[in-house]
Amino acid sequence: MESSNRSSAADAEIVSPAAGIESDVDPATADRLARLRRLSRLLDSAIEIPGTNLRIGLDPLLGLLPVVGDAPTTAASAYVVAEAAALGAPRATLARMCLYLLVDAVFGSVPLVGDAFDVLWRANDRNVRLLEARLADPRGEARDRRVVIALGTAVFVAMLAVGAGAAVTVWWLLRVAGVAGAF
Repeated sequence: MESSNRSSAADAEIVSPAAGIESDVDPATADRLARLRRLSRLLDSAIEIPGTNLRIGLDPLLGLLPVVGDAPTTAASAYVVAEAAALGAPRATLARMCLYLLVDAVFGSVPLVGDAFDVLWRANDRNVRLLEARLADPRGEARDRRVVIALGTAVFVAMLAVGAGAAVTVWWLLRVAGVAGAF
């Protein structure tokens, strides 16, 4: 019993974001995780807004630039997932990370509202914390599968709703323009 408690405590300390990387992780992995943590912080939470507890990064700031603003931050976010794959994250965890990026890309692409969403969602911080948790405790993969199914279903339903809304809007515009008659 004592060895399992020690093991659990050691696992919790391996990659704690607040405490840093412990010596139980090989130096190459520790360096990669530290680099991902720095990138995530730069993208999602590098700057504290004075007088608040709110932090923002380059993701919402660059997102304010029309057309080209989201491309570099999306590429950097994809790098985080690619590094997770190289570090041996389970497939379900990678799928969950990709879904976080999909949600970030879909909602983040809406002008202004998407930038506010980026401030709150922080997909890169989520992904790095998730990677650290999986490296510390790979048994969480089953939970990742459940989240992928739930979030994937929600994204699918949301896309159907957006598509239906677009179809109804086009139909209404065609009727107003007199191009399409009522059936």
